[in-house]
Amino acid sequence: MRLNLFLRFLLALAVTVALMLFFRATALTLCTIDGPAFEPMLQQGDRIVVNRWSYGLRTGTEGGLFGYGRLWQQPVRRGDIVVFETTGKPHHGKMLARCKALPGDTLPHPKGLVVVPGIKSTCARTNYYLLEPLQPLRTEAAAGTTLVEEQQIIGKATMVLYHIDSSGIDRHRCFLSLP
Repeated sequence: MRLNLFLRFLLALAVTVALMLFFRATALTLCTIDGPAFEPMLQQGDRIVVNRWSYGLRTGTEGGLFGYGRLWQQPVRRGDIVVFETTGKPHHGKMLARCKALPGDTLPHPKGLVVVPGIKSTCARTNYYLLEPLQPLRTEAAAGTTLVEEQQIIGKATMVLYHIDSSGIDRHRCFLSLP
């Protein structure tokens, strides 16, 4: 009898872990703010919720067995706080930035006008978004901005779930909505 209860417990635990991992991979995920670059809006130690469905669920990969696509695709909006993946140097991993320009937008640049590449506007293979840091370090118009492919975008940062630092959890920074 005890063995039967133990096996049922292990099965329930395995199903719970599998469902949690599936939910985290497809719906919501947590990211930790590591550094002061986003202050005062976000502080080092904040755990933010990223909605993976905000722009559609990413499926497949470029050049993989199943090609890249998004189920129930929604457009990124100017001003959204976006979490995206980077693979280049000097940064590798998840990054956070605000969407400054959409595919097809024309921007002034010291060397002339620049069009943000997009499928409809420039016959690019994919849409690109011009992202900028939440707190620019310099005052020039294009300082710190970067073009990010649509495939790299994970989702929209929606809220600060909680904040933890050396003194523990800060209750004043729990469940804060992001613009």
